[in-house]
Amino acid sequence: MPDSSKNPVMLKSTFRDTPFRSFSLETERLHLTVPTLDDFDDMHAMWSDMRVVGKVTGRPYSEEEIWARIHRIVGHWALMGYGHWVVRKKSSGKFVGEIGLFHFNRKLGPRFDNTREIGWMIAHESQQRGYASEAVTAALAWLDREGTGTETVCMIAPDNLASLVLAKKFGYEVFDEVVYKQEPMRVLRRRARTAE
Repeated sequence: MPDSSKNPVMLKSTFRDTPFRSFSLETERLHLTVPTLDDFDDMHAMWSDMRVVGKVTGRPYSEEEIWARIHRIVGHWALMGYGHWVVRKKSSGKFVGEIGLFHFNRKLGPRFDNTREIGWMIAHESQQRGYASEAVTAALAWLDREGTGTETVCMIAPDNLASLVLAKKFGYEVFDEVVYKQEPMRVLRRRARTAE
């Protein structure tokens, strides 16, 4: 028998199969799927384009940040049962953007932090084609059908007019204004719908 006093760290290795459930969605023109490492280049191109992220992050994301983002999204699905989807055109597979439901524990108070948050980002060349609206419709329909949430919130910069218009289209109403990472933000809420 080994003398544990000479080697006080005993390693025990066990295998845990930890698959996670995820959902892919399909609309008339789009596929929404959980991202994989194959999506890295497209995600980085979008998140490093200041025309796209200027009103959201105020700066481009690095490759390291996108690498971590993909892992965070997959981890979100594994731990929370929901998360972001990568949006691609059904006809060509072309990357369109991201849409997702998440909980980032932002510490903005219980009215925000205890509710699922939704967010979207569409690549510059895919904007103004109705893809964001189509993807948001699919994501909210899935959430309403699953019955996994009571309502959703989103946080949008006051000068991000396109996102504010889209949020309003889906019934989001401003209920608070906060400062998040030194930037003013509008906080919006959408009441839950019940499945038909």
